[in-house]
Amino acid sequence: MKVLFIGDIVGKTGRNAVKALLPNLIDKYKLDLVIANGENIAGGFGLTEALVTELFRMGVDVITTGNHVWDKKDFINYISKDNRVLRPLNYPPGVPGYGSVIYTLTNGMKAGIINLSGRVFMPSMDCPFRTAKPEIEYLKKETDIIIIDLHAEATSEKIAFGYYVDGKVSAVIGTHTHVQTADEKVLQHGTAYITDVGMTGPSYSVIGIGVDQIIQRFLTGMPDRFITAGGDGILSAVVIEISNDSGKATAIQRLQISVP
Repeated sequence: MKVLFIGDIVGKTGRNAVKALLPNLIDKYKLDLVIANGENIAGGFGLTEALVTELFRMGVDVITTGNHVWDKKDFINYISKDNRVLRPLNYPPGVPGYGSVIYTLTNGMKAGIINLSGRVFMPSMDCPFRTAKPEIEYLKKETDIIIIDLHAEATSEKIAFGYYVDGKVSAVIGTHTHVQTADEKVLQHGTAYITDVGMTGPSYSVIGIGVDQIIQRFLTGMPDRFITAGGDGILSAVVIEISNDSGKATAIQRLQISVP
């Protein structure tokens, strides 16, 4: 199985980058499954039903999120209706939505996707390590192919988690910082790993927001309403190759593609 995981899509520029590049990427890499972190698709903060539908039409199969999932209040009513849009599994019991899904491909194969949030420098959540273990065991009753989006700030937390589940899942893909790291690898026991897959959005920006606005924020400390930058875009992603028989990853390739 070949899986494309697209890094945090930010605003219109990010959506346009996916629209422009995804069809060719599907053909070039003979992709079976496309996953994207979409928690910033609505002006850089949150999601809407219309924009989620737009991503699905572009060819994205499953959308993961993170700490911005509740930014658009109307989306709370939608998230329990479609298990292809995930929120972190380690929210407390009773929170609406789905933290994992078993997605059935057109060829009948199944892949489990889990969305988790880190706790270091992040909102208070249940432990992602302890939450992941029973969920992995549950999904493995149906498939050995399991991909985790760990939406977290601290590199140490992500790296530790990757080793914690090495050999138990097919891939751990870090999201949230919007800065792609150069540490993609297949770990010792067959789990593909990258600390952060990066951002799909405006290339001339500070993690998606206008440069001048962020500089002024640092210079003055004054609060302001952040506005997503425009201009040229960049798509950040990884392509993961997974054995259909064992669920182990055999390769991971990092992508960064500019969109004028």
